[in-house]
Amino acid sequence: MSHPHPELSTPAELAKGGLRITPLGGLGEVGRNMTVFEYDDRLLIVDCGVLFPEDHQPGIDLILPDFDSIRDRLDRVEALVLTHGHEDHIGATPYLLRERGDIPLVGSELTLALLGSKLREHRLRETVHHVVVAGERISFGPFDLEFVAVNHSIPDALAVAIRTGAGLVLHTGDFKMDQLPLDGRITDLNAFARLGDEGVDLFLTDSTNAETPGFTPTEKSITPVIDQVFRDSHQRIIVACFASHVHRVQQVLDAADRHGRKVGYVGRSMVRNMAIASDLGYLHVPPGVVVDTKELAALPPEKQVLVSTGSQGEPMSALSRIAQRSHNFVHIEEGDTVLLASSLIPGNENAVYRVINGLARWGANVVHKGNALVHVSGHASAGELLYCYNIVKPRNVLPVHGEIRHLLANAALARATGVENVVIAEDGMVVDLVDGVASIAGKVDCGYVFVDGSSVGDVTESDLKDRRILGEEGFISIIVVVDSVTGKVSSGPEIHARGNALDEASFEDIKQPIVDALDRAIAEGNTDSYQLQQTVRRVVGRWVSNTHRRRPMIIPVVIEA
Repeated sequence: MSHPHPELSTPAELAKGGLRITPLGGLGEVGRNMTVFEYDDRLLIVDCGVLFPEDHQPGIDLILPDFDSIRDRLDRVEALVLTHGHEDHIGATPYLLRERGDIPLVGSELTLALLGSKLREHRLRETVHHVVVAGERISFGPFDLEFVAVNHSIPDALAVAIRTGAGLVLHTGDFKMDQLPLDGRITDLNAFARLGDEGVDLFLTDSTNAETPGFTPTEKSITPVIDQVFRDSHQRIIVACFASHVHRVQQVLDAADRHGRKVGYVGRSMVRNMAIASDLGYLHVPPGVVVDTKELAALPPEKQVLVSTGSQGEPMSALSRIAQRSHNFVHIEEGDTVLLASSLIPGNENAVYRVINGLARWGANVVHKGNALVHVSGHASAGELLYCYNIVKPRNVLPVHGEIRHLLANAALARATGVENVVIAEDGMVVDLVDGVASIAGKVDCGYVFVDGSSVGDVTESDLKDRRILGEEGFISIIVVVDSVTGKVSSGPEIHARGNALDEASFEDIKQPIVDALDRAIAEGNTDSYQLQQTVRRVVGRWVSNTHRRRPMIIPVVIEA
């Protein structure tokens, strides 16, 4: 088994007739999925998604894949294939299209429809797109693509088989093997087996649930729980889920219809996505069940159901604002029921529990994954992965989509079924498939690209470190005026602090040591304002650390007058 090596060098030129695979996101994290395939000097991209920020990345809206390694070769991209419509697979596409707007987009009907609305939000014109269906084959340059139906937590998901002169690659995208899907569309294991008989040279497999034994429960298994919630609730019901989880919304609509309730959507992305899914026939709305939220508000509470965004505790989402009682028109009342019908994405736990506590404080009964079976995963568990390895019989395996522990668990499953060559890679590691053997060939730079408001890529890790310091320790500013003729301090130090417990009186003891340190520095010939500011920073930093055990940001200003 190949393991990542921290000292990998820039990859050498690709061997003639070889296929190069470079993951730019999604390996070592859950999100930001993007993989670049290179053959005969042409490129194919599979997925282009975002990663959502965690608590240690304050102020960041989104995290994008790093396009640097392909930026000077975007003219060689034959197509961008999108396996399904989740944000972690399509969300970064507008940012890529800003750099080359005519990349052909390939995906299923629902996936491209969801992306189309996103492009319009970004005020980008829709580029050439190819709507494909399961079983279809289409070629782009040297890449011959075949699409395979897979089951996931969003309709119309596809795996993609990529044929080149270097061999056959099968990329599952996100998938599971639900045998009782709500839409009747199961993962096409027959196609997987057929491709296996043809000979799969490299199998890229979803790793998210590789640590979970057995099989992922069916979507239908939670229908009785949702029904129970509707039976037991005597006031308004609020259901929070992902804005793209069409299957979950379908279950809520059906339950509302059975129990005589009306449904309204809350949250811009929820309204938009459900309208798209309904128009295309992926969401079947019982007659008269969905109404405008204003019409819903006029009904008795026991007739109301709200379907909302915010199941991950996102600060600006509808549910978070409801929990804080700052929503425009939805206010929690004693006895309301809130159903969080989603999983917890790693890193979001604190935010979600903060929302749950906020809702409970106002008297809501909160039903969530911790106390009821209200969500099932959209990813294949260990039993399903073993099944796939046995029918595909791949020569090489590259686990994708997951944190390191997920990739390693998936690799162990592959080896247990007899796969001899399993490559463990992380973002930026280059894997070459040459003469039927996959191996790590080097590494390209592949950092996080942060989106902060309208700024893309301008915020660095150093900026985030400063933000964390400001958030945790506050800051101290010191202003000192030095007479340019005498070289003596003529005014100050004037010291101000914010975000910590230090007040004006706290700084009396340090003012004279600042003046003394500046006098010594100037006497030694250090008259440069930057050097003098560093002197002030050292003196104040040492004092505040020793005296108050704090490490705030220190902002010294030395003015010569």
